[in-house]
Amino acid sequence: MVAARALLFWALVYSYCGVCACIAGLRLLWSIGRRPGETFRWVVRENPPACLNDPSLGTHCYVRIKDSGLRFHYVAAGERGKPLMLLLHGFPEFWYSWRHQLREFKSEYRVVALDLRGYGETDAPSHKEYYKLDCLIADIKDILESLGYNKCVLIGHDWGGMIAWLVAICYPEMVTKLIVVNFPHPSVFTEYILRHPSQLIKSGYYFFFQMPWFPEFMFTLNDFKVLKSLFTSQATGIGRKGCRLTAEDIEAYLYVFSQPGALTGPINHYRTIFSTAFIALSVPPMLSGEQSAMKYYEKNKDLSQVPPCTGQEAKLERGSRKITSSIGDNGQ
Repeated sequence: MVAARALLFWALVYSYCGVCACIAGLRLLWSIGRRPGETFRWVVRENPPACLNDPSLGTHCYVRIKDSGLRFHYVAAGERGKPLMLLLHGFPEFWYSWRHQLREFKSEYRVVALDLRGYGETDAPSHKEYYKLDCLIADIKDILESLGYNKCVLIGHDWGGMIAWLVAICYPEMVTKLIVVNFPHPSVFTEYILRHPSQLIKSGYYFFFQMPWFPEFMFTLNDFKVLKSLFTSQATGIGRKGCRLTAEDIEAYLYVFSQPGALTGPINHYRTIFSTAFIALSVPPMLSGEQSAMKYYEKNKDLSQVPPCTGQEAKLERGSRKITSSIGDNGQ
């Protein structure tokens, strides 16, 4: 039964990956046909815009993690010793996405906006295996300890929200409050996407990103037109009046992601997601006490060991209530 589920799962992944690649190829041909001279033009931004060095946002800092050896970049605002608020960005973003929160909450918290592994000025391992979920979870735990804290208010958006969920599941004692924007519980998301074709289509980039080098190439076309449209288009951009990104804000994102190789690390986050999708389905939504979710991940890395997900929806509903209750008791 498990082998059949695994076979069907991977057939879906690779089939939809092929579909997404064909669609991207057609878009490439269309762009070449319309603007052959501009399609392959892209510019590396040499100098950062002034907004990235705005002192009102905080101080640029670095921390090297002993176990992984990676150096992480973050921007910190607020006095040391205050409760820690740790901010995890999404894709395709970096610490600057939290600029408003850095200003807003620094009077009450030590606010830290992190560049995730592979993003911005944080080190980017070259091999995709170094971007597995267990590595990303361990990053947050190690950073928290390196900053001298044993707990924090954890806030995540998009992909950072996925990591925030898993950190709260694996290390609930480290999270006093959990705030996740634009990402459901991982198990709920995995179940939902497999049962609802409309969401599968909307999440097509997950499958497209499984391909080597081609997604990065598509992002560079027409001087990062895709990146610009993600933030400015009517469908996906920031559309509220008065909240639109300024030209300088857009340049900040273009500066970071136009650097050679800057897109590979962020996309590598997605290139290992399907190898752990079955694990996400089977992990209990809330593990506490002496039971370690990290041990559960290690035990079930082989898909052949993953048990069938019977009664998962009821389990997830109970688990979601447990997370809300556990975190809410600490002051939410």
